[in-house]
Amino acid sequence: ARAASGLVQVERREQGRVAVITLNEPKRLNALTAAMGDEFMGVVEALSREECEGLGAVVLTGAGRAFSAGGDLDFLRARANDTPSRNAVVMRRFYERFLSVRRLPVPVIAALNGPAIGAGLCVALACDVRVAAADAKLGVTFTQLGLHPGMGSTHFLPKIVGQQEAAKLLLTGNVISGDEAKRIGLVSDVYASGEECLAGAVKLASQMAAAGPVAVRTCVRSLRLAQDEGLDRALWREADAQSQCYATGDLKDGVEAVAEKRRPIFGHYEPLQD
Repeated sequence: ARAASGLVQVERREQGRVAVITLNEPKRLNALTAAMGDEFMGVVEALSREECEGLGAVVLTGAGRAFSAGGDLDFLRARANDTPSRNAVVMRRFYERFLSVRRLPVPVIAALNGPAIGAGLCVALACDVRVAAADAKLGVTFTQLGLHPGMGSTHFLPKIVGQQEAAKLLLTGNVISGDEAKRIGLVSDVYASGEECLAGAVKLASQMAAAGPVAVRTCVRSLRLAQDEGLDRALWREADAQSQCYATGDLKDGVEAVAEKRRPIFGHYEPLQD
């Protein structure tokens, strides 16, 4: 059974035991927007309540050739023209839309069928397990835009790959392959193609869904509660730091550099003496 809701689709597989959630704006490489986030929250709410019966696990993936290319450039431009105090609140609210994935009562596997960049990868970091296509491009590329990393990346990534690998990825903004992501523990498995990646994620989800449902749901809760220690503090820290970055010329040039397919020109090296 499939329920289409525009920007987010849901399909039940494996006799209804597995739900596949698909970010569905392939022409824009499934860029994350507030509108998509609102629909995503609605899907999470439905699967957590009236559509929860029989549900054992969830797979999250992207339509077309990408998982998600990250944040929407027009949204970033709007932030650059807003106030720091408003931006902190707007960003914190934006994170919450997609981090609602952690409210699903069952395991969530991110199937990175293609590029997962910036906020797109952050959504995957909030899932319980990640698998990827071998050639998928993965990166927390915020600093390449002149922007502090957000959406929980500074919280989740060190817990997943360790402090040093996380620092390298977050501070450089480098993009790595699915194979490299497997080597550092960012993903659990890699597959030859996006299609095989999704099939592998569904197979893993069905194995989880075949285990004792009360045991699985309570185990998910235990794992997330341990992982979420300090999360709210980290999200506000990220939102506040991003609101500072939005006020800089570096951020403006970083965003336009992406649109113009060129390297950004950064120069905001402030003296810090009194």
